[in-house]
Amino acid sequence: MLDTRPAPPAPRGTRAAPRPTGRERSFSADELIVSKTDVRGIITYANDVFLRVSGYDLDEVLGQPHNMIRHPEMPRAVFKLLWDTLGAGQELFAYINNLASDGGHYWVLAHVTPSQGPDGRVVGYHSNRRKPSAAAVRRVQPLYTRLLAEERRHPSARAAVEASSRLLADVLAEQQQGYDEFIWSIINREES
Repeated sequence: MLDTRPAPPAPRGTRAAPRPTGRERSFSADELIVSKTDVRGIITYANDVFLRVSGYDLDEVLGQPHNMIRHPEMPRAVFKLLWDTLGAGQELFAYINNLASDGGHYWVLAHVTPSQGPDGRVVGYHSNRRKPSAAAVRRVQPLYTRLLAEERRHPSARAAVEASSRLLADVLAEQQQGYDEFIWSIINREES
């Protein structure tokens, strides 16, 4: 659902890519941001919370790559892990910083799952996002900062994502846990 590839040029009549402002947008803890995509990550559905929080109209998001809301401060390694996990037919939970149409940002705890057709074949992806606690965001930010610093050391996107993916694997190995365990350790702290 989330993509590390650069977004294609915006079609005529759509907004230019926003520049981050540093202003945080929010939504309530009892709301869910929901979107669906096809297998290429093209948005096929977005609920009213998605539209309100992202600041886009429905006709601006339908048919667009989901990475249109990718914040430049999100490490590509997280999206590579997401796509690899979905490609294996598995779900993934991840803390994601998204970019709104006005340049504001909003953190989410995303739960992304493959959607299957009647024959069991993956036909797209479904993502529910809820508001994470401020403590959860503070816990994940140092890791993301390290991954971004590693990515910025490399001249190409491919080299950057490979290097930050290795760093992510190394950090998790040092902590003797997988990515799922790392995320669940944060989620469990949120709920306690």
